[in-house]
Amino acid sequence: MASTGSSYSIVEYFGGDDGYRCGYCKNEKGNFSHGMWSHAMTVQDYQDLIDRGWRRSGKYVYKPVMNKTCCPQYTIRCHALNFQPSKTHKKILKKIKKFLIKGETPVGQCDDGCDGVLKEFRGFFEPLTSSLQRTVAIAAGISQALLKGEPMDSAFGEGREVPPLSPVKMQQCQVEHPVISSNPEETEDVRPATSETLREEPASSPAVKGPRHAPKPGEGADPKKPQCRKAKDLRKERRQQKEQRRQDGEALTSPNPASNQPKNLEEFIADSLPDDALHRLEFKRFLCDSPLEAETSPDGPEVGYGSFHQQYWLDGRIVAVGVIDILPNCVSSVYLYYHPDFASLSLGSYSALREIAFTRQLQKQSPKLCYYYLGFYIHSCPKMRYKGQYRPSDLLCPETYMWMPIEKCIPRLETSTYARLSEDPQAGDANALKDLSRALVLHRRTVMPYAAYARKRKGSSDEKEVEHYASLVGQTCAERILLYRA
Repeated sequence: MASTGSSYSIVEYFGGDDGYRCGYCKNEKGNFSHGMWSHAMTVQDYQDLIDRGWRRSGKYVYKPVMNKTCCPQYTIRCHALNFQPSKTHKKILKKIKKFLIKGETPVGQCDDGCDGVLKEFRGFFEPLTSSLQRTVAIAAGISQALLKGEPMDSAFGEGREVPPLSPVKMQQCQVEHPVISSNPEETEDVRPATSETLREEPASSPAVKGPRHAPKPGEGADPKKPQCRKAKDLRKERRQQKEQRRQDGEALTSPNPASNQPKNLEEFIADSLPDDALHRLEFKRFLCDSPLEAETSPDGPEVGYGSFHQQYWLDGRIVAVGVIDILPNCVSSVYLYYHPDFASLSLGSYSALREIAFTRQLQKQSPKLCYYYLGFYIHSCPKMRYKGQYRPSDLLCPETYMWMPIEKCIPRLETSTYARLSEDPQAGDANALKDLSRALVLHRRTVMPYAAYARKRKGSSDEKEVEHYASLVGQTCAERILLYRA
């Protein structure tokens, strides 16, 4: 579907004066955000909005009131072309591969990010209500009761409370302490001498006493066998042997500079599975319904711009659906839904890694499409800090709307939950509202600048509201987006 160039974004502005419950810190009325309903949205307008701190959830587009809300939410983007998977990311990719080959599922493991945390919340989620969420559920072909939602920016939506974790549930994965019998001989029969039990024995009650027996004489260490060595020494020796074999091989063959480079993300993902692998994982991508209008461009990606479902099929069964927006400068992650039976596979992080690789693929077709947006980074909420692990990444300054490297932002956020991230004290908003009269409105099915609308209304009382809206979206968007006026 090609863009005709005559499409308009149409929104209704709702303001943001009332506070409501925060899903992160549980403050009853500490969460503040501006909101507007998007009847239609061009991909360029949405790109410009998210670069000013806005974010969509279905057709609702919102922007946190950063200096007022209890948990400030900073837009975060990853430089996809320069991304290198961390040790944690490599473990996740290897975990997926191991599951596909051998069918081994980790037990009791959680991801440091949004994976795993949601595992305790099964049954707490409210039904999927937004039109976009219903679309995902229908496309996935899964009952809503079986879906587990995991938006990149908030697992529970705006203002929805996160159910508290039960300490009892959290401790189920721990080893239960065995009951200590008053008879040491009986204890020896029922308690195997494991490292766990050996650590407990010195802590036994002094009242539990029994006859002390001298240890039986033995032959001691076998002098014919080599002494035990530390694991780190063995690993070091194996590395040295591997390096020696590599050098010996290079002496016999032509040098290959790339052989000493670490594997990149695509190489990890593209690792071939053996023919006898237990499971097969497939990926399908479909254009889906959303307020974003599907567009194509001569210098854009082949799939075009708009909202898409990335479906994850395991042995012919759909297990997860990711919702992404492909925009002129980025791939923006919106939501991920996955079957709760596969929570231990860290599908949230795995899908993010695949989406970064997908962004790099699209960049080859559209050079300016080189960023991966993860939604909001919330430093005051520890479980949302995992997004900062996808580096190199930037945070958006809430005052200048300039991007700053996250490494420079963390010290400021450690001092204050809200901070101006730009280091230049003289910098300001380059796209600040300068002329309200040029903002476009839609009144009685007619597109007109605000100046003409104000003359028609003869003393309109909504000037402050329109000016507030225009200052939030910026001069450029105010002149392109149609603000609906009744």
